Amino acid sequence: MTSLLRHTALRVRYPLRFRMIQVARIEPVSPRMRRIIFTGDDLDGFTSGAADDHVKLFFPLPGTDTPHLPTLVDGKPVHDPSAPVIMRDYTPRAFNPQTRELAIEFVLHGDGPASGWAAQAQPGQWLGMGGPRGSFLVPDTYGAYLLMGDETALPAIARRLEDLPAGRKALVMIEIADMQEQRVLDTRADATIQWLPRNGTPAGQSDVLVQALRETTLPDVDLHAWVGAEIRTARALRECLMKEKGLARDQVRAAGYWREGTPDGGARVED
Repeated sequence: MTSLLRHTALRVRYPLRFRMIQVARIEPVSPRMRRIIFTGDDLDGFTSGAADDHVKLFFPLPGTDTPHLPTLVDGKPVHDPSAPVIMRDYTPRAFNPQTRELAIEFVLHGDGPASGWAAQAQPGQWLGMGGPRGSFLVPDTYGAYLLMGDETALPAIARRLEDLPAGRKALVMIEIADMQEQRVLDTRADATIQWLPRNGTPAGQSDVLVQALRETTLPDVDLHAWVGAEIRTARALRECLMKEKGLARDQVRAAGYWREGTPDGGARVED
């Protein structure tokens, strides 16, 4: 399947800025996911233009209440070598500029400093944040959209579904731990959503997304595919989309949101 039309994506860059953000409230989303709403004067001017934007969150060290933030020198971040830093990438799920409220969803996977912090988070606690440094804006001119990912990509997928125009076709495949993680995703699009449970297979070792893609006949229209998952799964999905399903390179955007066994190991997926 080759793109018949030419679509122009737009890359937007933002000045880098570091902020302190404070927990305002916490909303349970599912047994393994928590939405935390942050606020604070530092959120004045915050901008996130694309559903798969990411910010860098800075977590307090054990036994402390506030994180260390880098300083900006000639527009570049400089870390104090004497101050250890715990930082992870997260998707801005939603932002309200009027109330200066930023929602970020955390997967509670039971280990790691970010998941551990999110599990115990209470109103009034502080995190640091940098970015986003830019947005990659995929146009809404494709005939259909394919969105694929695991729990870590769910915030980006949910946000993209909310952004799609009314009636636009979307095929969504989401890997989850079990069916308790299924939830309602709001959209005006004509969306078909498949929830694909691992049912005991460890995260990062399941092939349910790849198998579902191979068994699916993609819409015979101009299609854009987006993938966010463990990096090896993301690479396998990208290869399947291009080699088995016939999509062109510019029809596929894939990212490794994490790497099994490695903290903060996400990356774009390219040839």
